[in-house]
Amino acid sequence: MDRIKFYVLESYNELINKVTWPTWTNLYGNTVVVVITSLIFALLIVLMDIISKGVLTQIYGI
Repeated sequence: MDRIKFYVLESYNELINKVTWPTWTNLYGNTVVVVITSLIFALLIVLMDIISKGVLTQIYGI
């Protein structure tokens, strides 16, 4: 039981004193970049899907 308590206390200490947390401005900026990049990739995948569907429709004449 002492080992678990020691682990929790050390983990808490490391999270509070040793981890460098981003500022809210950095966090917001990075979140915006991730969301925009995800949307761009999603649109590219949809575009590739539409193009491949059109090509396969032309090939197979469905």
